[in-house]
Amino acid sequence: MTGSRESDEAAHGSPVCQLAGRAHDDLEPNDPELYERLADQWWRPDGPFVMLHWLAAARARLVPQARPGAVLVDLGCGAGLLAPHVRGYRHIGVDLSETSLRLARGIDPVCADVLDVPLADGCADVVVAGEILEHVHDLPRAVAEACRLLKPGGLLVLDTLADTALCRLVAVGIAERVGLAPRGVHDPALLVDRRALVRECAGHGVRLELRGIRPAVFDLLAWSVRRRPSVRMVPTATTAVLFQGTGRKIG
Repeated sequence: MTGSRESDEAAHGSPVCQLAGRAHDDLEPNDPELYERLADQWWRPDGPFVMLHWLAAARARLVPQARPGAVLVDLGCGAGLLAPHVRGYRHIGVDLSETSLRLARGIDPVCADVLDVPLADGCADVVVAGEILEHVHDLPRAVAEACRLLKPGGLLVLDTLADTALCRLVAVGIAERVGLAPRGVHDPALLVDRRALVRECAGHGVRLELRGIRPAVFDLLAWSVRRRPSVRMVPTATTAVLFQGTGRKIG
């Protein structure tokens, strides 16, 4: 039986990836219901959200060490994948999925839309928007909310997907087919215009600097044959696929 199961996995992909595909074939791209159906997969290191684990670790490296009493607001936090990588903050996680929030670890959960966050102006030392901006239908409003939450001098940290043909091929076409992301998780029409993002942040007093990132090739190859438990995200010269952004709010 073991040999037969391994043969099936080699031919058709891992059972987790097959489940991730079948679970939501009836959904439109970017449907929030996807996260409800796959909520029990959030913390699986080989599950459909595997790349979000790698990105959370990379995002955390941009977050400064917490001062006493510091607050971090994590927009689109899902099940709180960032939390194990940042310490010392009061970590408030905002997400629409109640099921995901119930599975979160190490955060104060707030069930809300990132377009209308029920928190006070200037409440946060750090606002993190990880892999959420490519899911919103109103980018200017999402940026305005993120910047509104920041204290003067506070830091905005984000990562998202660029509105380019290359990104649609790599991050949507290929990544979803090989199991690095659930099928249908992205709507290509919502990928982020980098110039518009920088412009919107500047309009709210945040000078955003961008840099491209990608999986380390050797790590990815080793992970694909189960020789590594995770993959490091490393800088790359282009922001045309996946990119990070950081900027402080002018006081």
